[in-house]
Amino acid sequence: MKKIVTFGEIMLRLAPPGFQRFTQARSFEAIYGGGEANVAVSLANFGEDVEFVTRLPKNDLGDACMMSLRGYGIRTEHIARGGERIGIYFLETGAAQRGSKVIYDRANSSFATIQTGTIDWKKVFEGADWFHWTGITPAVSQGAADVCREAIQIAREMGITVSTDLNYRAKLWKWGKSAGEVMTELVGMCDVALGNEEDAEKVFGIKAPEADVTAGKVEADHYRYVCEELNKKFPSLKTISITLRGSLSASHNTWSGVLWKDGAFFSAPVYNILPIIDRVGGGDSFMGGLIYGLRKYDDPQQALNFAAAAACLKHSIIGDFNTVSVSEVEALMDGDASGRVAR
Repeated sequence: MKKIVTFGEIMLRLAPPGFQRFTQARSFEAIYGGGEANVAVSLANFGEDVEFVTRLPKNDLGDACMMSLRGYGIRTEHIARGGERIGIYFLETGAAQRGSKVIYDRANSSFATIQTGTIDWKKVFEGADWFHWTGITPAVSQGAADVCREAIQIAREMGITVSTDLNYRAKLWKWGKSAGEVMTELVGMCDVALGNEEDAEKVFGIKAPEADVTAGKVEADHYRYVCEELNKKFPSLKTISITLRGSLSASHNTWSGVLWKDGAFFSAPVYNILPIIDRVGGGDSFMGGLIYGLRKYDDPQQALNFAAAAACLKHSIIGDFNTVSVSEVEALMDGDASGRVAR
């Protein structure tokens, strides 16, 4: 298979140990993470040839971030270096009825100040057949939105499949244009789209009938309407998927997903996840699994089931990155949810 390229901001993640609150913290655990980088790590763990493109500062933190990516077997040769700082996000991990919190510190980061022409996209896309981005990227800044558009346009010109995760982040859309205004143009150039239970509503005003996310009412059939309406709005989208998270508490979720492909509709099994170790990156792990599944399986149902199982397993892993293998995902797909020790 040819190379997969993902593009976006990777950040330094700082989190108090365990389930401590920010006000209790006397130390922070440091790792790296970010939507498109998370997808790249999943795909690399599944054996795919993956390249991640971003912009990082020319300092030790930028070097450490690149070393982390390389440690997962991800190509980094087209990462641009420059700017003043790496973006940071602080995570307070919730439990029981106390939800998690995220505080961003990414204004004027190296990625936020990226400009068109910084990345040689034709060079990046040599030997590639898939390009992935998320709605987080154009939310960061005007420059990031412009570079994202530049990449999508060149990918389309080169005949490369383009996928997106809508990933609405209300805290980021502060630079002047609304998510709907910017994303309408960009999603209109994509082949594959993923969203969670609320993304289509928050970005495009498309709401699943009878769904109530806060009450955990996210039945699969209600989201067929969302997929069909997205296809009407964006005819280029031939494959649309929605993740379905029922939040019973911060520690207990149900998890599933649906897939609409060329008019056919599929539903994944529902997983009951308790306890949740770390839910950050769950949607990204689903996207990584979906890209892998669509490329490896002829059956859309199998592709969806792989994505749902991969994301289910991610909830047991600390950090943004999903480090499970294909064999572990396939074992869960085949019904082994026992969690027994492998000896």
